[in-house]
Amino acid sequence: MGTLGILPSKCQTMLSFSRLATCQFYRHKATLPQNFTDYESIKQNYNPQIPKYFNFAKDVLDVWAEREKSGEKPTNPALWWVNDRREEIRWSFEELGFHSRRLANVLSGPCDLTKEDRVFLILPRVPEWWLVNVACLRTGTVLLPGTAQLTARDILHRLQSSRARCVVTDESLAPLLDSVAPQCPSLQARILVSHRRREGWMNFGDLLSNVSSDHVCVETGSEDPMTIFFTSGTTGSPKMTQHSHSSYGLGLTVNGKYWLDLTEKDILWNTSDTGWAKSAWSSVYAPWTQGSCVFVHHMPRFDSSTVLQTLSNYPISTFCTAPTAYRMLVQHDISRYSFQALQHCLCAGEPINPEVMVKWKEATGLDIYEGYGQTETVLIAGTFKGMKIKPGSFGKASPAYDVQVVDEAGEVLPKGEEGNLGIRVKPHKPFSLFTEYTGDPEHTAECYRGDFYLTGDRGFMDEDGYLWFVGRADDVILSAGYRIGPFEVENALIEHKAVAESAVVSSPHPIRGEVVKAFVVLTEEYKSHDPDQLVTELQAHVKKVTAPYKYPRKVEFVEQLPKTVSGKIRRVELRNREWGRS
Repeated sequence: MGTLGILPSKCQTMLSFSRLATCQFYRHKATLPQNFTDYESIKQNYNPQIPKYFNFAKDVLDVWAEREKSGEKPTNPALWWVNDRREEIRWSFEELGFHSRRLANVLSGPCDLTKEDRVFLILPRVPEWWLVNVACLRTGTVLLPGTAQLTARDILHRLQSSRARCVVTDESLAPLLDSVAPQCPSLQARILVSHRRREGWMNFGDLLSNVSSDHVCVETGSEDPMTIFFTSGTTGSPKMTQHSHSSYGLGLTVNGKYWLDLTEKDILWNTSDTGWAKSAWSSVYAPWTQGSCVFVHHMPRFDSSTVLQTLSNYPISTFCTAPTAYRMLVQHDISRYSFQALQHCLCAGEPINPEVMVKWKEATGLDIYEGYGQTETVLIAGTFKGMKIKPGSFGKASPAYDVQVVDEAGEVLPKGEEGNLGIRVKPHKPFSLFTEYTGDPEHTAECYRGDFYLTGDRGFMDEDGYLWFVGRADDVILSAGYRIGPFEVENALIEHKAVAESAVVSSPHPIRGEVVKAFVVLTEEYKSHDPDQLVTELQAHVKKVTAPYKYPRKVEFVEQLPKTVSGKIRRVELRNREWGRS
């Protein structure tokens, strides 16, 4: 039974799996660390060896498949997918290898892709998304994930910037791809994940049914490019953040083994959108490094009741979601649900409110362990099992990095003093840091000060070594786990004939943490228009022009914007006003 009825049925039922047996198997509560004794032991034991050649599919996934065959590994799935219609797909590592090798032959055969060609992937939470991830690893092609919320303009920018040769998507986005494809000469192959056929597209199911499952994995160097994520900045279009086969493929071991504390017996549910780096973190590399099961609920949109019911119905041992999601979940009567298998809860993407952590623990008996990282990194810092949790702090430095608070020149500041959160890169740059902003050496160079890579966040370190988030050093908005650049929203607004100019900043919100707020100066002809109607019109306009999650949930009309002597908008002044800062 496939998500879209396109996958061969043979291997979908190879794995016999009893939910009842699984619930009994996971009923233990592992409150103590499973892979370490305490925080100090993590730092002492973390000593990764980086080989000259590395490929996650060959050196990790295929090794787990062999252990399955020999009976050395518990028979829980590699991937367990469900939807609201009670359909399920459960693949072992052997099945994952079977399907992904066939897709690898599709990429190198009908699609005519070679090593380091780029593949643009836009799919929701369907099993095919995971197959494309692994097939790209096997062929050495570079994966570029994108969220299904992208507009035609967003897609055009990504295709033109990346020069992607292949795109994989579904029926909902195929028309947008068709509308921009003539402007993208590099695009040679289009794969449609659907029951139906579409002119100009190759059908995913047809392709898979006509290729062999025999495939020899391409040899990839540890430093060869593996994936590129588009990440929003303060100015300009989203940048292409490039990672190597080792930076994520080996680097995310620190997430899986220590922060998530996973073993081969665990089932992890991470709710991240497939377009974000957090999906690579916790839905691919971190769990599969540990041989754990990746649980997926199709859930097109986050729904609190669905999440709570799913945690009750399935033997999920580890749950990771955004702080916004926890804020929504604790508004329900959680006492109506029973999470018998749940042992470890985590969050990342934005700071979590201490009161939400308290409410969740009162309802479930479980702490929420916060993690801090970026698209450019693996886990930078976090609270780990066995550590004292200080509400409001995101914990201590990950063993992957030497994290310090530094000034504008890259000099380390005393404890307790606010500054830039930085990662030491000299004399040795950590292998788990991103390679570059592809095609943008200027922005790449701007990330570094002295001996440090600057995260763009400000904070301080207390006397115990705990790190505390103060705010963004730039104007990037973190709303419900989404990273939104103000320039993208301002660019969309200025296209509306009512807008003379605008400034976009973050604004506090009780559920989402912060939201996009636009300060808008109207053109003369619109100053007499109904303001409420204009707000609705501008919000609808932004949703059409750029990805809908970026639209301004708050709009304020002003006569003028604060500016510097040179005419630059002082967003910091507007942001401070919103947050009640002097």
